[in-house]
Amino acid sequence: MKKIFIILTNKYLVAFSFFVVWMLFFDQRDYFQQRDRQEELKKLEIKKRYYVQEIEKTKKELTDLQNNPAALEKFAREHYLMKKDGEDIFLIEDSTTQKK
Repeated sequence: MKKIFIILTNKYLVAFSFFVVWMLFFDQRDYFQQRDRQEELKKLEIKKRYYVQEIEKTKKELTDLQNNPAALEKFAREHYLMKKDGEDIFLIEDSTTQKK
């Protein structure tokens, strides 16, 4: 019993214990806040990767539209429903992709 009391009253052990408790719970950059920030950082990196891929895809489409007249015509027909004289356009909606 006396050994346990001596160990628990050791000033280095008390100081170290106080330091660990302070850093885990009370410090400005505590463990739980750091963990939350790590999770948020991972989510932001995933979003960044997605947007970089979308930018590359859009740049490729833009280059294709600027250099290829057939691609420009296809884009205009699909997105703006443009047509040639004497042509009819039929729009068919896919019911499986519509939101209910």
